[in-house]
Amino acid sequence: MAGRETMKTTCRVVKPLMSTDFCEARRRAIGLYRAFYRYIPYIHKYFDIPKSESQIRSKIREQFYKNACVTDIRIIDILVMKGYMELQEIKYSWQQKGHVMANWKPTIEPRPTDFISKFLNGKD
Repeated sequence: MAGRETMKTTCRVVKPLMSTDFCEARRRAIGLYRAFYRYIPYIHKYFDIPKSESQIRSKIREQFYKNACVTDIRIIDILVMKGYMELQEIKYSWQQKGHVMANWKPTIEPRPTDFISKFLNGKD
C-alpha cells in the first residue's frame, strides 16, 4: 500500500499554465523579446534615460539570457507573464524613470577581509 501512495504523489500530472509544450513556451518567450525590442525607441524617448538604445538592447538581452537555462514549461510561462506585465507597466508609464534605471545597478565590490587589504583601502 505504501508503495502505491508514493507512486501517486511522485507521478502527479500538473496542468500547464499557458503553453502545452516547450516549443510553444519558447515561441511566447521570443514574442516577448520582440515586443521589448519594438518598444526600445519609446523607452529611450519617453523615460529620457542616459543610456543609448544599444545599451538598452544589451540589458534586455542580458535579462533574457539570465533565464535561458530554465526548462520547466510552467516556470517559463510564469516568467513570460511577468515580462509582459513589466512591459505593460512601462508602456502605460506605471513605472517611472527610477524603476527603469534600477536595471542598471552598479556592481558592488566585495569588502576587504584580510588585514593588508583593509590597510591598503584605508578601512579599519
